[in-house]
Amino acid sequence: MHDREDEEVTAFVRARYGSLLRTAFLLCGDRGKAEDLVQTTLAKTVVAWSRLQRSEGVDHYVRRVLVNTFVSWRRRRSWWEQPLGRLVETQARDEYVGVEQRDLLRRALDGLPARQRAAVVLRFYEDLSEQDAALVMGCSVGTVKSLSSRGLRTLRQQWVEADAVADQEVRYAT
Repeated sequence: MHDREDEEVTAFVRARYGSLLRTAFLLCGDRGKAEDLVQTTLAKTVVAWSRLQRSEGVDHYVRRVLVNTFVSWRRRRSWWEQPLGRLVETQARDEYVGVEQRDLLRRALDGLPARQRAAVVLRFYEDLSEQDAALVMGCSVGTVKSLSSRGLRTLRQQWVEADAVADQEVRYAT
């Protein structure tokens, strides 16, 4: 890689790192895994940089690598390994409802299959059109529509169930 390409890559990473990290976090739900996912994505991007500059498809390429890497990681058994002795936290409703709602959404996203999660994140967080999301995911527009629809249905169902549980906890506490 030449000095000029080094500067271009550095400028790209500085401009897009925060956005890529947020998208990766929404995909995987864990800050450490999100950082690893972005690092792997950027390493793959650097390898293809000169080819990407000629095609001017850097953003689509990076998103596609991010999603594909996430999906392949989710298929690995080690992805699901969790430390033993996890503490269960209870939360009371208070003025920090927004924090609770974001946490609920993150946990609900964790429960979606990888491709549904990718479709929902690309469509509704990244605000990509169905066509652009299909390009990033390497599938048809119809597949993006069905994955998004199923993912949103599951998220809505989990949201309603979580609200019902929270209401019961409030009634029990009073």
